[in-house]
Amino acid sequence: MDALLPLGPAPRPTTDDDLAARLRASLAALAGSRVQGLDGATVTPVLDGADLTSLDVDLTGVAVGLPTGQQSPPAHWRPAVETREPGTLRTLRIDAHPLTAVDLPVDVTAELAGLTFAWVTGDDAQAGVELVEPTADTPVTGSARVAVSRAGLAGAVQGMLAVALQSNGIQLTSFDLDVTQEGPRGAALKASAGIRKGMFLSATITATASAAVDDAMVLTVGDVHLHSGNPLVAAMLGAFRGKIEAATGQRVDLAASLPPGVHLRDVSLDVGDDVVLTAHLG
Repeated sequence: MDALLPLGPAPRPTTDDDLAARLRASLAALAGSRVQGLDGATVTPVLDGADLTSLDVDLTGVAVGLPTGQQSPPAHWRPAVETREPGTLRTLRIDAHPLTAVDLPVDVTAELAGLTFAWVTGDDAQAGVELVEPTADTPVTGSARVAVSRAGLAGAVQGMLAVALQSNGIQLTSFDLDVTQEGPRGAALKASAGIRKGMFLSATITATASAAVDDAMVLTVGDVHLHSGNPLVAAMLGAFRGKIEAATGQRVDLAASLPPGVHLRDVSLDVGDDVVLTAHLG
């Protein structure tokens, strides 16, 4: 089996309203306490026998926080499957205008076509959906767009950095993040952070990095540097600067990491007031 999503007592839902209610309940149970606002999410399925003509999910207003380690992980549904009925989700659309991920508003639009699945019944008399990995014979097509404001991105990074430094007794006194476009699929980042520890140690740390995706959908990381003009802080950074800067030149084949039925046709990056990443499958 690929992945199972529980939908409550068998038999499987046969009406749009019943399926919508069961999907929302299942998603809320899987998300746990770190996801807020799912009760306001809109889930709109349209059944056509064993198939789904469409499934629209609107996550506007949902907030996702970092795991705290205090809540128990959701229990996975792993029954022995007794019945399996194949189906196709012809169109899946996901919208969020926006959702909030760790205090960062993220605007999301995604539409996928040709997803395959199976309705299943377990030996515990529960019904569910088995999500089937795409293959060359059952490819998935579509696109996804994710956008964040440049100011919001800087604020989110600043907040996470401040918390991380504070746990080590270091105060973040200033922060600036600049993102610039480099070609249709690339960007350069420069971050500058002012820090203080105690009464006498203060310094500015500068970090730079760049990344670009070529026509073959290979991501290359370049120009990763970490620097401080304060000799003492620079010496402290030296303990892990080498590991960070070793990322320079690393290549990741984005297409090779996908299942055979998912072909990454193109990606684009647009840096303006918003940082917008768009991907096309097919």
